[in-house]
Order: sequence, then C-alpha cells, then structure tokens
Amino acid sequence: QVQLVESGGCLVQPGGSLRLSCAASGSIFSISAMGWYRQAPGEQRELVAEITSGGTTNYADSAKGRFTISRDNAKKTVYLQMNSLKPEDTAVYYCKMGVRTSLVYRFVDYWGQGTQVTVSS
Repeated sequence: QVQLVESGGCLVQPGGSLRLSCAASGSIFSISAMGWYRQAPGEQRELVAEITSGGTTNYADSAKGRFTISRDNAKKTVYLQMNSLKPEDTAVYYCKMGVRTSLVYRFVDYWGQGTQVTVSS
C-alpha cells in the first residue's frame, strides 16, 4: 500500500508565497516522476509542474517564473514553492508520483488527497 499526503495549503493574500509538500509512504521500491496538479471549481485537473527522477522539470505556462518544483528522494517528498500568488491560483492542489513497489512490477501512478490553496484578500 502506498500513500501520498500533501500539506501546506492555506489562505494567502495575493502576492504572497506558499510551500506545498507531498510525502510518500508505504511499500515503495522506487519513484519515477513526481508532479503537482490543480483543480479549480468547475474546471478540469491540470498539470502545474513535474520533475523526473533525474531532476528535469516541466512547468505549465501559468507557473513559469513563479513556481519551483523540487524533490528529496531520500525523504520520498516533492515540494512546490509558489511565489507571487494570484487569485487565479486558487484551487485544490494534488501531487502525483509514479511508484514501483517491487523490481518486478511496473510503475503505477498514485495521487494524494489534495490540499486547498486559496488566494484572496
């Protein structure tokens, strides 16, 4: 069993900063890509940023220059540093990781339960 637990979401004023964390636990052999997604009310879930096991990053246009994704492989944790937050960043943020529970199994995507980020004055 693999669990992903996000933390760090809260209410923040426009222009403020937040750091989200997502830690994986359970029967984990290795982790490939890690990513952050978000879903605003009435909208589809969208990619915010992702990072490969080798450290290559990819950002949505809306996140470029403001958000930074990073990972700590020893802690099985992915972070999202969000700066210059805007009201349109308001959403539930979800992390996703590609996890292999054994050398003989393929990678499977696991999702966290989500953390609410609200940007409002």
